[in-house]
Amino acid sequence: MRDRLYELIRRMGKTICLLSVLITPMYSFNAMADERDSFRVCWSIYVGWMPWGYGDEAGIVEKWADKYGIEIEVVQINDYVESINQYTAGAFDGCTMTNMDALTIPSAGGVDTTALVVGDFSNGNDAIILKGKESLEDIKGQQVNLVELSVSHYLLARALDSVSMTETDVQVVNTSDADMVAAYTTDDVTSVVTWNPLVAEILEMPGANKVFDSAAIPGEIIDTLMVNTETLNANPKFGKALVGAWYEIMAAMSDDAVRESMGKASGTDLAGYDMQLASTNMFYTPGAAVEFVNSDALLKTMQYVAEFSFDHGLLGEGAPDAGFIGIETPSGVFGDAGNVKLRFDPSYMQMAADGEL
Repeated sequence: MRDRLYELIRRMGKTICLLSVLITPMYSFNAMADERDSFRVCWSIYVGWMPWGYGDEAGIVEKWADKYGIEIEVVQINDYVESINQYTAGAFDGCTMTNMDALTIPSAGGVDTTALVVGDFSNGNDAIILKGKESLEDIKGQQVNLVELSVSHYLLARALDSVSMTETDVQVVNTSDADMVAAYTTDDVTSVVTWNPLVAEILEMPGANKVFDSAAIPGEIIDTLMVNTETLNANPKFGKALVGAWYEIMAAMSDDAVRESMGKASGTDLAGYDMQLASTNMFYTPGAAVEFVNSDALLKTMQYVAEFSFDHGLLGEGAPDAGFIGIETPSGVFGDAGNVKLRFDPSYMQMAADGEL
């Protein structure tokens, strides 16, 4: 999904996105702010986002779109970062992404973005794996293969801090997630940071030991459906249809056949998918998601994310500090309240909790 271009895209995201808009006038930002009846959302393969593929195939998204008299096209994109870049450029009205990537790509690129659905947080799905070593401390001095400037990079930084180390104690090697498994099989790769289903595949190999995972930082790697804020504000039916569809899909996930379908679509089976779900804190009910978004912990998490992003130059060359981009949560705003570009708004999920959709 991501290669060395990932870093360039993140650092030059605003310029690239503006160029994309110029050559894709039908999806200009001005047009996205208008009242409309047709929308597009995209998703990529990950345990917490497979429900969108199922919801599309099963007609659940269409059912809810019909209820509100609109059309919603759901598109799978195999390249995760490319899906976010297309969303940022205006080709899609919504996209699945993590909280960190939402901040450092669309929001840093000037696109006001709202977390419409907070679906889960990684609770073990993202992990550091060492070859032939069993302790995190053994990572010192090693080359660490990961998708640079991604949540894997963030996980590494948080892990190193937990054992009084910093990134100066290792050498980060940017590696596409598409190449991660193959890279691990080579003799010169001794340490990787990645996510499921790649984690599960690598851990089946000889000498592979998981030494740290996202369960140690619960609630910090958050999986969401982000949507364009202006589009949402101009088209509340869009938000209601997506949230209504999501929680119908969540209710269906108690059925083995539904989860098996999601597993097969992600390249595994029911057992493999259930294993990934076991290390994912899914919010199956809207009330659970609303409680999470309303918590003070979310604001603190986004401060961590913003500080990491600033330290790695991901908030743009002109960013003077970690608070350059305002991040709005129900508990308050981290950063510049006059430059809010990322919003965690539980109001649509609250409608679902209250039976108002």
